Amino acid sequence: MNPLGQLILARLREFFREPSALFWTYGFPTLLTLALGMAFQNPDPKQVVVAVWPGPDQQRRIDALQADPGIRVEALSEEETRRRFLGARVTMAVSGTRDLVLTYDPRDPEAPATRCRVLQHLREASSEPLLPVQDAPIEAPGARYIDFLVPGLIGMNILSGSMWGIGYALVEARKRKLLKRLAATPMRRGDFLVSFFLARLLFLGTEVAVILAFAMAVFGLEVQGSWAALVLLAATGAMAFGGLGLLAASRTRSTETVAGLMNLIMLPMFVLSGVFFSASRFPDFLQPVIGVLPLTLLNDGLRAVINEGAGLGSVAGPLVALAAGGWIASVVALRIFRWF
Repeated sequence: MNPLGQLILARLREFFREPSALFWTYGFPTLLTLALGMAFQNPDPKQVVVAVWPGPDQQRRIDALQADPGIRVEALSEEETRRRFLGARVTMAVSGTRDLVLTYDPRDPEAPATRCRVLQHLREASSEPLLPVQDAPIEAPGARYIDFLVPGLIGMNILSGSMWGIGYALVEARKRKLLKRLAATPMRRGDFLVSFFLARLLFLGTEVAVILAFAMAVFGLEVQGSWAALVLLAATGAMAFGGLGLLAASRTRSTETVAGLMNLIMLPMFVLSGVFFSASRFPDFLQPVIGVLPLTLLNDGLRAVINEGAGLGSVAGPLVALAAGGWIASVVALRIFRWF
């Protein structure tokens, strides 16, 4: 028997007998390709929102712009439009009587192309060969990509830190027989598990603060809404994801297995829940599923507070959903938890 050939066969057997190695080598790249392919498969053109302010030419402008399938036209007041500029919920506003006035944020990546399309349609519908145009640039919080990205990074960090900090640590303690020894002490078992959640809250403050402080100092990010809502969202998200980590670790004996379980929970949310790009890019049939994912609820709530000026009342829905999901996961985990 050739020793080199037998050693190669041994390495191959080790690889194919390890489920996590097979998943990361073959499964994960395939799933990631599928998800990103669905998100960026060139579907119907994304609609941009153009507001038309009241005036004598309002209806004529609305009719002209509605001919473009890539533009969603809304008749809005100036006050409502300026509110919707927060978080880039409106790309451009059209107003003016003698001169055409275009209000937009030049930092919005959609604005230059939208300006060209709006001008083309309105000039074609106008009796004047050269329609006078005035640009009215504004600074709308939430229009930049960094404004979109930072809340997603905070949510992703809360998810991964909570699950790894609780799930992996518990299984590591079980593997080293520490849980068995601690269970034999006068310590209350509930206190031991609660300590993991409270420790996560202490780490959470520094984790969120570092990301926010860096984005504020380097990129000029501003929190438009309630700081109390931001803190409560982060803490509730950490508790919800901690409950998922506890559930993944409740009966698992090996760190390899719990790592696979946690990645199975986290990775779909990293891709689907709008961390690096909007979840609206995915097909419509996936939107109901994406909308109830815990990370989607957290990211949407964080963006509403940071970019759109939302307060506690505006994010009550995500807060209740995250708290309920975390409580259910924790109760189930405690019922099936194994100390040995």
